[in-house]
This record gives sequence, structure tokens and C-alpha cells, in this order.
Amino acid sequence: MPRGGDPAPSRPVALHSEDDRVLPFAVEALDLRGRVVRLGPTVNSILSHYAYPPQVARLLGEAVALAALLGSILESHGRFQLQTRSDGPVDMLVVDYDAPGKLRGFARFDADQVAEMRDASPAALFGRGHLALTIEREEDAARYQGVVPLEGESLAEAAHIYFRQSEQIPSFVRLAVAEIVTPQGWSWRAGGLLLQYLPPGGARARDLHPGDAPEGVGELLEENDHWTEGQALAATLEDHELVDPALSGERLLYRLFHERGVKVFAERTVEEFCRCSRERIDKLLKSFSPQERRDMIGDDGRIGVTCEFCGTLRSFDPADFD
Repeated sequence: MPRGGDPAPSRPVALHSEDDRVLPFAVEALDLRGRVVRLGPTVNSILSHYAYPPQVARLLGEAVALAALLGSILESHGRFQLQTRSDGPVDMLVVDYDAPGKLRGFARFDADQVAEMRDASPAALFGRGHLALTIEREEDAARYQGVVPLEGESLAEAAHIYFRQSEQIPSFVRLAVAEIVTPQGWSWRAGGLLLQYLPPGGARARDLHPGDAPEGVGELLEENDHWTEGQALAATLEDHELVDPALSGERLLYRLFHERGVKVFAERTVEEFCRCSRERIDKLLKSFSPQERRDMIGDDGRIGVTCEFCGTLRSFDPADFD
């Protein structure tokens, strides 16, 4: 899925993590392409809008990191959405990525069920359901969607299934989330790695469009010596390396692929941004009938609307719509 961009300008290798960045890279000797994402303030802000239990926050943090990896394929316009729907205690996750780098997300969960859980694994939190990956490109008004089942898989494993079944691209995904101590207090961090085997004239990314490769092509590519070596190198990555603020993305990639040589491209910044606004909600409320608006009036005599993504509460006077 990742494509090579413009080579990054020559500069010393960063010693420390550059937060809220997506770093594309290539290991040309092995026909590998990929991206590394390191998230700090952005993911901490998203996970702090609600009092998420730690296990739910980690799940949402992984979803945010995965959305940044996959959504950053969009150059400057378009929208990517990752959404889960399932029958477990966390019955819905939604993360939006608006190009060139705006993220927002939230999780819906049953607090009582989560509190009673002894098994806090992703499989137990999700239950059975599906993961949908949707991309909308503004330049040609195209919309593509891929859907894979969630039946005991983590988000990384579900992404593997998607690329294997829909894209026919050998892929490796690793996600990590941790809460660390900073001078300002506890703070969430997240990171992710996406590695794919994209040989010249062979398997190519198709912007999440369902694959149409002949049967068996994916299996043949999975057995390629270059991909076997690349996957083995990527598998040595530890979770703590993805979230370590003292380890830069460049140094991380050097650790993994220095024997074969790794080239990095221009980084892309990401930030939290919510599309909600008073004007958009005002327009939405006007679309309801007078009776429907009366049914929304609270004990204080006003209509209150809370954004699911950022948690912002906006209050409206019903008389303004009459």
C-alpha cells in the first residue's frame, strides 16, 4: 500500500522520536516498502476525551495508529475511515483520517462488562464482528471499501487478513500502545509499522480496491525469499521500540534493516482535528421536525448535542429554530 514519495532532504539522523509523524521508507534490495508512525500528543488527546478504561484506550490507540498508517497513502485530499462493529464489550471503534493528516476517533463500550472482564485481550473486547476500511478520494469521487471479519483477531491480525484476501499484497503490521510518565504526568503514546513486499511489475497497491489477482498469486509471493527475509527482520521489532520517545523512526529502521540498506522519504505530520462545529450541528437540527426538536429538549430547557469524537457539548435554544 505505501508508495515511495520524494526522498527526504539530507540531514543528520534524528536521535529522539519526532512525535505525530508518519515516516515512509523503502528497503530496495528486498523490494520492500513501508511506513512507521509515532504518535504522542495526538493520540494522548484522542484517548483523553473520555474516561476510557486502560484496555479500551489501548484498543483505540491501536486503531488510531493503524488508521494513520493506512490513511497516509492519501497525498493531499480524501478521507480514510477505520470502523469496527462487533458484539463484544467494545461494540464499535471509529477513526477518521482526513488528508493530509487530520485524525479523530472514539470507542463505544459497555463500562460494566469491561469492568467485570478477566480477559482483556482484543479478541475478548471485540467479540465477533467485522472491520471495515473505507477510502474516499476527492479527485475522482471514488469510494472503495474492504471488509474483513473480526473473529478473535487483533486489529493487526485483521489488517493482515485484509491485505492477504483483498489486496493480494504480502504485508506485516505491528501496533503498540503504552502509557508513560512525562514531566507533565501520565501520557499515552502509540506506534505502528507497516511493511509490504512490492516487487517491480509484481504485486502493487490499489488504494484499498478489492484485489483481482489470480488465485494462488498471494501464496507464491508469501514464499518469496526477499519477503521471507524482510518479514523475519520486521518480526524482531519489540513493542517498546515503537513507543520509546528516546528512539527516532530513522534509528528504529536502521536497527531493523541496516544490513540491506534502508531509504527514508519525507515525513508527514498528523494532528487531532474534529470536523464538528456549531454551524454544522445547527444545520442538522434544522433538518428535524418541530416535534422532534421538542423531544430533544433537556431539563434545562435547551437542546444539548455532544460530539462523539471530541466530547464537546454545545447547547442550543429551541426558540432559535422557530
